[in-house]
Amino acid sequence: MNSYLLVYDRARGKLLAEREFSDNGAALKERFRLEREHMRNKDIEIVVLEADSAAAIRRTHARYFRTAAELIRDLADAFPER
Repeated sequence: MNSYLLVYDRARGKLLAEREFSDNGAALKERFRLEREHMRNKDIEIVVLEADSAAAIRRTHARYFRTAAELIRDLADAFPER
């Protein structure tokens, strides 16, 4: 299982960085370093997620990779009007 570090700008709805780590400890160390670097910007969200693949992260945490419009369209497609 790999760790994926994501840096996300909430205000812009944009993923700023994505890195894959085979060592979870290294991923967390980098997360804490980036949190210190961005501590004054409350719009920056930094997370480390574990998964078997990058594709799995994209499925389970789509909000980091898709625009709000895309997410709304996907939701509407999932629940069509009857």
